[in-house]
Amino acid sequence: MTQSPVTQLLADVKSDKIAIPELQRPFVWDSVKVRDLMDSLYKGYPVGYLITWQSVGAKLKGGQIAAHQQILIDGQQRITALRAAVAGLKVINKRYKPVRITISFNPITEEFATLTPVIERSPQWIADISEYFNSSSPLTFAREYLERNPGADPKTFEDSLARLGSIQHAQIGIISLDDGLDVETISEIFIRINSKGVPLSSADFAMSKIATYGDRGRNLRKLIDYFCQLSVAPHAYSDIQENDREFEATPYLKAISWLKDEAEDLYDPEYSDVIRVAGLVGFSRGKASSIVSELSGRDPETKKVDEQRIPVAYDKLERALLQIVSNYHFDNFLMLIKSAGFITQGMVNSRNAMNFAYALYLRLREDADISEGERKRIVKRWFVMSMLTGRNSGGFESTWEQDIRRIGELGAANYVKQVEEAELSDAFWDFALPAALETTSTTSPFFQTFLAAQVTNNARGFLSKGITVAAMHQQSGDIHHIVPKDYLQKNGYPDRGDYNQVANFVLTETSINISISNKSPSTYMRQVDTQIKSGVLNLGEITDADDLARNLVENAVPVRLSTVDASSYKGFLVERRKLMAATIRDYYQAL
Repeated sequence: MTQSPVTQLLADVKSDKIAIPELQRPFVWDSVKVRDLMDSLYKGYPVGYLITWQSVGAKLKGGQIAAHQQILIDGQQRITALRAAVAGLKVINKRYKPVRITISFNPITEEFATLTPVIERSPQWIADISEYFNSSSPLTFAREYLERNPGADPKTFEDSLARLGSIQHAQIGIISLDDGLDVETISEIFIRINSKGVPLSSADFAMSKIATYGDRGRNLRKLIDYFCQLSVAPHAYSDIQENDREFEATPYLKAISWLKDEAEDLYDPEYSDVIRVAGLVGFSRGKASSIVSELSGRDPETKKVDEQRIPVAYDKLERALLQIVSNYHFDNFLMLIKSAGFITQGMVNSRNAMNFAYALYLRLREDADISEGERKRIVKRWFVMSMLTGRNSGGFESTWEQDIRRIGELGAANYVKQVEEAELSDAFWDFALPAALETTSTTSPFFQTFLAAQVTNNARGFLSKGITVAAMHQQSGDIHHIVPKDYLQKNGYPDRGDYNQVANFVLTETSINISISNKSPSTYMRQVDTQIKSGVLNLGEITDADDLARNLVENAVPVRLSTVDASSYKGFLVERRKLMAATIRDYYQAL
């Protein structure tokens, strides 16, 4: 660990010897925290360590290449606050607009505060401490203050001003991590040093590394940040366009300008997701840390750094990112996922399943031997298969690399078939899947895949004549019990784990659910039978026996529903799980 005075830190940041990747992102501290930091430095209180990581081959201002540049990986907000308060530099606010955070100081009361109109009018306050730190003549500054405050005690004032000036020379500890350490080791060190135990992800490292490559790297990082921001907040486009002139002058803003009119929220990737997809598309690598190695020029075979590899790696990254943010690619991928029945964000409980599927889609677009129809079939089947088998959980990064490699070796269609034979055998469909459906979680990928199958099959809601599951999904349709909760609780099933089984759930119109109330299936199905015979509607709108039979099949509900009561409820659940699994199997094989 080394010590560095505040002025030297700020000078190193200004010259790019220390890179702060966060500088172009919105400053998350409020002015009170900046004030408190200055107060702590004034009083000589500890303000924590900074942690830096050495980067090889970074581009500095003016285009020079640094043999070693320190990337600040912990302490960005503190350094940015010092730049704002001491150097008088602007920070980026939530609208991406450069703004001042001005800290004032009262040398008589030794009090720091955020500048207000009242403070600005008061002669007793130094309205902006950066004016003192940057004054060409501190003596003149002091004399003018005393002239404005003739009643001030000169000794008290001079002592306070000297202590204020000493902030520039306050020593801050820096822990510098060697560039030879891998990202996982650095993350572990970071967690142990950081008192909050906050993890530093590989994606954070990748974003920091990307930003060190001069203007190009900084704007590629912004491309990722802004793409993710606009995905969830399209209105931010005008702020970016107006306030980030550097980025606006690049072709990257145009590449993501379509997001300002986008309202789709099925897939709103975060920066870690974009990093993962870019790794697969650009480098065939599943780990975000591997991108850091690539951008550092590290040869994956020899583990040695070759700086000639660095610009090539940034070319690959840029190409991958432009594919990822393409309006045409993104929209076509979402249409593909929707065509598999996953039409709302809540139906996809695995972001990584979306990430790999998108990467696979983009890679297959590069293969001229695969038709558009075959490409869509492969991606849909892979996506649903990965949802059903949990392929994107646990140590998924290594699995991803293996999958990408095998797809390259065998061809996508052949490898998908190989994985299906291993993962989706008859035993899976007949035993493992029904067992997996024995859950109360409506967010379970197995239940959501069943609903996706219903969407694809254009199935109607339970006992609905015309309202589809898809329509209810898009209008926040309700999930209700086939055998009512109240009926089960009063007849021997008081536990949530019994009555809230997903095999007891269907999407139903609220009006139908109200009509069912707490009646047993035998009771409310008699109402439907009477309705069919009389034509008088009192529970839904089905008035044809064959249509009722079709509706039960569409919802994978046993045809003997009218005989189900508390005594046969357990057997009903077993039977319905098998029907749901069969529905999913037929759906998958038709993809």
